[in-house]
Amino acid sequence: MSWRIYLRLGRVSNLPTVWSNTLAGVALAQAPNAAWPVGSVAVLMVAFSLLYIGGMFLNDAFDRHIDARERANRPIPSGQIGAREVFAIGFGLLGAGVLAVAVHAFAYGAGVVPIVSAVVLAGIIVLYDAWHKGNPIGPIIMGACRVLVYVTAALSVTMHRGTPVFAGAALLLSYLIGLTYLAKHEGAYLAGKMPRFTLRRFWPLALLFIPCLALLPISFGSTPALLLDLAFLAWIVFTLVDLRRGAPGAIPRTVVRLIAGISLLDAVLVGPSLGAALALGAFALTLWLQRFVSGT
Repeated sequence: MSWRIYLRLGRVSNLPTVWSNTLAGVALAQAPNAAWPVGSVAVLMVAFSLLYIGGMFLNDAFDRHIDARERANRPIPSGQIGAREVFAIGFGLLGAGVLAVAVHAFAYGAGVVPIVSAVVLAGIIVLYDAWHKGNPIGPIIMGACRVLVYVTAALSVTMHRGTPVFAGAALLLSYLIGLTYLAKHEGAYLAGKMPRFTLRRFWPLALLFIPCLALLPISFGSTPALLLDLAFLAWIVFTLVDLRRGAPGAIPRTVVRLIAGISLLDAVLVGPSLGAALALGAFALTLWLQRFVSGT
């Protein structure tokens, strides 16, 4: 089986956003100026990468009948790979991801709580993949997947459950609900049934701006923090202006750009630091990888 098919199924171009989520979850849980647990971050990045790719495989497996109508060029409906194999790999990767979190928890004395969180994350991934088409709360379930990356990463390095972790998770959830709402329209767009863009129809996209607005007052105390927040805001505006113009390919292009923007939000939440610099690098790397492997 061609490795290119696996790359497409796994949407691996978006993996840097998973890595920056891991960095953000660890950073928000740590005390200010605390040393980075490099070993923990590396293991957790691998664990969440496995969970993400497994979820993407299962997404195609569960959507194979819909893709046959709307996206016949996807690997399963086009006959490049069988659904049974995709299901097996997807569930196998989810199991490997949970196992990696468990190994880390036992190796670093984190206890069973992060393992339970990882199991819940895997369950939410399966729930979303199996029940996101026509599900009105699908965007919330999708957002919960990324939020649980924050939470599981935080629990894996400390039992701290303070305001930064929960506040960051809430802002990430808001952004992802707006992003997923738009992504739900991609199938209709590709089928030539995309509704005209109106504020009344697409009002959930306003949720994309909540993190910027919520963090803006805090950012005024630091020029670098303010620049990060404004850069994030500018990126959202740039992507939505392209969508509003209705140019060819606007929906898929906007979705992948907003996916890359997850790492920008991570940088803003982490604040000016090495972690923010790495998150910005993840943003740039995602955009570059999306040129070779589709992010949707």
